[in-house]
Amino acid sequence: MSKSSPIAPTGVRHTFDEDVILVSKTDTHGTIKYANPAFCQIAGYSEEELLGQPHNIVRHPDMPRIVFKLLWEHIQSGHEFWGYVKNLSRDGGYYWVFAHVTPTFDTAGTIIGYHSDRRAPKESALAKVEQLYATLRKLEAQGGMAAAEAFLNDMLDKEGSRYDEFVFSL
Repeated sequence: MSKSSPIAPTGVRHTFDEDVILVSKTDTHGTIKYANPAFCQIAGYSEEELLGQPHNIVRHPDMPRIVFKLLWEHIQSGHEFWGYVKNLSRDGGYYWVFAHVTPTFDTAGTIIGYHSDRRAPKESALAKVEQLYATLRKLEAQGGMAAAEAFLNDMLDKEGSRYDEFVFSL
């Protein structure tokens, strides 16, 4: 199964307990090399089905592309990324996570992969995140990634914060 798999979103939300941590590890191209049981369970795949697949196998169409652009810019430059992500389960349902993605380095300091741990989101933040993401998706559809990026940068400038600071403030 790959990104092009036609999983139709059902609108059914899946949740998980706040003490559960979803963990995955990928290579530098985003190919899954490890998936813990909690991640497999909520995503609806066995570990064997996830291993070797691109991590975007769980990408929900409601996610604005600009968020993933930010994620990749941060981690490829050696920095961690924090953000809210809506993922798509195999059954078409969705689940929200508060994601923390970090680069993995070898002993020479070269990035050799990425580690992601995801926790249950703050419920109080989701309405704000959903509204922002809807705006970003609309801007992407109308003016492309550049329009969404300009809007997000302007919003963050007005807030006087970086993206990670913004998501922590929600």
